Amino acid sequence: MKFKLTTLLFLLTLVSVKSQNTIPIDTTHWQIQARSYVIETFKGKNAIYLQGGFMKLKDQKFLNGTIEFDIYLKELQAFPGVYFRIDEESNGEQFFLRPHLSGKPDANQAAPLTHGITPWQLYFGPRYSFPYTYNYEDWTHVKIIVNEGKAQVFLNYAKKPNLSWNLFHKPKSGDIGFRGGNRTGLHIANIKIDHSVPKISGFAPIERKPIEGLIQKWEISDSFEESELDDINNLTKLIANRKWNHEIVVEEGTAANISRKVNLVSNRKKNTVFARITIHSNKKQTKLIKFGYSDRVVAILNGKPIYKGTNKWRSRDYRYLGTVGLFDGVYLPLKKGKNTLLMAVSEDFGGWLITGKFNNEIGLKY
Repeated sequence: MKFKLTTLLFLLTLVSVKSQNTIPIDTTHWQIQARSYVIETFKGKNAIYLQGGFMKLKDQKFLNGTIEFDIYLKELQAFPGVYFRIDEESNGEQFFLRPHLSGKPDANQAAPLTHGITPWQLYFGPRYSFPYTYNYEDWTHVKIIVNEGKAQVFLNYAKKPNLSWNLFHKPKSGDIGFRGGNRTGLHIANIKIDHSVPKISGFAPIERKPIEGLIQKWEISDSFEESELDDINNLTKLIANRKWNHEIVVEEGTAANISRKVNLVSNRKKNTVFARITIHSNKKQTKLIKFGYSDRVVAILNGKPIYKGTNKWRSRDYRYLGTVGLFDGVYLPLKKGKNTLLMAVSEDFGGWLITGKFNNEIGLKY
């Protein structure tokens, strides 16, 4: 009995030590896809200099636990961070830093990965980011704890979480990966993965006030190439050839996320869908609809184009983020009875999104 107990304690200790060991940075443990990378000793640590790329942990999945790593930041535009619970369809969770925005409200970002797209133009504000002043002369330590639908991040050994947030997808075991700089390479070191389920304390995610009166559901067509919208004489055929297999709903009380249902990464050329609502009007009348979208839109009422706009990142000035809200509007000349409003929404990156609200719903059903 004593021998069995001693053996059990030894095995438990071995598993615990193994779960907390630093994972060697090499091609045995990591699948590395990058413009360039160098595995080297940097500032006293065994590190990888990762430029324009991604590294995924081999032969290991992650559901709950603790992820820790050190990163040496530069005051240049980059978006280094960690992905976790990534599935075969490129859905998962992530947290990344914006070292070029030190001290700013959006110095970092928690966001989902939905079919390979990071919709930060929807998941923005203090609910998913916090101001932080970075040190460019030393390593920055990042610790993320994950337990089912909750996550917290601690920077530089903070005793209290810098950010608590509810995760976006249903808990499911998946891959872990890291990205470094984009054009600017960054060093990452001391990667530790502990699969012990952590205790979540002080969990107080910031609430976000929803926009009242939004259109809650949109039908979504299959995807097509944006260039097909160039010839307005082709619209009737283009619309008639669409398939309507999806419906999306408003998230965050702000907008509906098209990438929940349509995979852009699998075919970048087909970057456009129709988002559709059917409006029943009790009489012939004109109604104002306020709307938001990302990245570009063509509004079509009863087969006729009535609006075209661009809301993508940096489309209006070099600081413009392209976040989604009710910033645009158009007056709809409705006929009595059934009306069909189509929003042809095209996407590059940052969030494939649509939202809308009628200024006055009297006499309308949709």
